[in-house]
Amino acid sequence: MPRQRRQFVKALVADREGEFFDLDDYAAVGMAGPELVPLMEMETINMPFGGEHLFLPDRRPIVYNTATGKFEVLTSNPYAPGEPVYPVAAFNAPGFTISLVSAYAEELDPAPLPLFSYGAVGWLKGGFRVAAIRVDRERRQDLRLMPQDKIVEGITRLRRLMPSNRLRAHLETCALTYGCPAAKNFFLERCEGPLPTSVRCNARCHGCLSLQRESNIPSTQKRIEFTPTPDEIAEVAVHHIGHTTRPVVSFGQGCEGEPLLAAEVIEPAIRLIRQATPRGTINMNTNASLPSVLDRLFEAGLDAIRVSMNSVREGFYKAYFRPKGYSFKDVVASIDLAGHKGKFVSINYLNLPGFTDSKEEAAALLSFLDHHPVQMIQWRNLNFDPVRYWKIMGNSSPEAELLGMHTVMEKVRKAFPALKFGYFNPPKETFGS
Repeated sequence: MPRQRRQFVKALVADREGEFFDLDDYAAVGMAGPELVPLMEMETINMPFGGEHLFLPDRRPIVYNTATGKFEVLTSNPYAPGEPVYPVAAFNAPGFTISLVSAYAEELDPAPLPLFSYGAVGWLKGGFRVAAIRVDRERRQDLRLMPQDKIVEGITRLRRLMPSNRLRAHLETCALTYGCPAAKNFFLERCEGPLPTSVRCNARCHGCLSLQRESNIPSTQKRIEFTPTPDEIAEVAVHHIGHTTRPVVSFGQGCEGEPLLAAEVIEPAIRLIRQATPRGTINMNTNASLPSVLDRLFEAGLDAIRVSMNSVREGFYKAYFRPKGYSFKDVVASIDLAGHKGKFVSINYLNLPGFTDSKEEAAALLSFLDHHPVQMIQWRNLNFDPVRYWKIMGNSSPEAELLGMHTVMEKVRKAFPALKFGYFNPPKETFGS
């Protein structure tokens, strides 16, 4: 069989109005820290349904000139000299982890990018191609399964069933104003139902989605402004569990702080849920900062935790999360506690090529998994300005050896074949499969 011809993916750029177009003589380029990689057909996939294209102001696209074999920073349209062009990135659908960032050069004093991930994207054979890896085949947040009329029907129905429930009302705003897929699924009575609870947090994550006090980056959604009562939480959770196949309900959403800081209402809420039904998976997305509090929640009936980490190395974890009143050792102690209690542990591993795929981080991850009870890695994209993140991590120097996201995942799979890869919190019916 002849070898398949390696074909470049064409560069995609935008004009000042945000209209994007492809360039025939240039290949799209992805970056990972200091490394630049021309996009090729065999190393990319068709852009998944549900993704979006992002326009990057204050930046210029880096492309690969296929005639000269050199990378170039485009300051103007090659076919219309003097007309500026800008980079285009892909914000990929849930379930896909980016393997390269859209390549660009910053102008002087650029505004920080909003809180999205910025995957490399190009054009080939009449369609968009992206540098991404599918990590979860579940269609939990496929927008085609979330018809707006059915969401509105669910909202109307639940208003009648829970007229005074403030948590239900909050989730309406999440579904209708912010387009939150988890809130939409709650009103559609499918998959995972959210239980946002906490108004406070004990970390100051650079990429916090609901609160940005020390930067000019806008938060993507407003944080919940009240603490639901245990009865309100239980009412929402029990309804979802009772009307859903293999249901999951989760504390710790993008519209709240750290749920462990609301344990005074979460613990009795879990007990109320478990008094009403043994069905369903009760999960907490958490920074795992308070092992003693988590122990009480496990005793109350919490089934699983998903622990957010950008790195398994203490210094890099602290640089991003900037913890207040807890340490990295507390996070590790919580993971070990969960294992001792026989609970399901996922890592919400916040990925960004150029750091996550460094040789040092990959080695640290393999060591961490060898010493601590983790059943699943959720390979989630870090929604943050990539160049700013590399600078925060101190990993933008040419000396950093990068393996590539594909290679990192292959190494983890080979070393831990029973470890689950995914993007979503699994139901307990699949914990052992």
